[in-house]
Amino acid sequence: MADGSQIHSATSTPVSSVLRHDWTRADVQALLDLPFPELLYRAQTLHRMFFDPTEIQISTLLSIKTGGCPEDCAYCPQSSRHEERVQAEKLMAVEKVVAEARRAKEAGAARFCMGAAWRSPKDHDLETVCSMIKGVKTLGLETCVTLGMLDDAQAHRLKDAGLDYYNHNIDTSPEFYGEIISTRTYQERLDTLANVRDAGINVCCGGIVGMGEGESDRAGMIAALASMPKHPESVPINLLVKVAGTPLASAEEVDPLDFVRMIAVARVTMPASHVRLAAGRENMSDETQALCFLAGANSIFYGERLLTTPNPAATRDRQLLDRLGLRTTVATSA
Repeated sequence: MADGSQIHSATSTPVSSVLRHDWTRADVQALLDLPFPELLYRAQTLHRMFFDPTEIQISTLLSIKTGGCPEDCAYCPQSSRHEERVQAEKLMAVEKVVAEARRAKEAGAARFCMGAAWRSPKDHDLETVCSMIKGVKTLGLETCVTLGMLDDAQAHRLKDAGLDYYNHNIDTSPEFYGEIISTRTYQERLDTLANVRDAGINVCCGGIVGMGEGESDRAGMIAALASMPKHPESVPINLLVKVAGTPLASAEEVDPLDFVRMIAVARVTMPASHVRLAAGRENMSDETQALCFLAGANSIFYGERLLTTPNPAATRDRQLLDRLGLRTTVATSA
């Protein structure tokens, strides 16, 4: 109930008073500077106002068109500009995608996300993706796609096909963005998000931690998300997965507690959003993931891969959730 229509704690605090859209970088930095117990307490308090703290939403991500992307995102092995890159593949057939979605639902997923390595989709490819969306919807799953930049007409075509969520991350702070990507501007990302919003599609938008940014940039990224006129309904916080052949293959490791702080600050600033513990879980200890859930993360990707990078095995995820006493949301029936 991310709209705040139900409150899970006994607090008398009005929901409207905690849904702010005027967060500044200084505001977010002040949260990051809080003592760790105080920050987690605030995050937990707000989490319980909008969500059941024992419930985790499960998504599965499938790469429907891998490699050959003309962008130069420094973290991405799908870029055709990097020394080592993923081999380009054609767009998957609709039937194969629906079959993968069926397996994902049987494994416990409530949302099925489809990603394509494009700068922006061509019209004939978009038609195929629309058929995928319709097919996945018949299974009773929520649908999400990430296809690169969209214009207004493309966003409305996806809405007409029944799309629930569109993922388009801002990646980092506006100031650090140019250090990571040169082939697409920060404003172009905002334009796509505006087109998605105008079409009536829910927004999935977050960023990546560990790309060489400073703490001020991390604060800037959260401030940019939390100051949007409407918060993204889903906020993925990714830990950089370092891939050989990409410019960030030798990036410094992120202190696990610093990453937990980012989850907590995302929860405090966007309390009604699903905060997704996304890429990088393969390299996290169970204890780090448990702290992330305590800090307000209530969504994960479930499955062996995230586009082209590893993800914890489903059995490990199930064992961890069981040990923590957490349960998963259930996909609706078709």
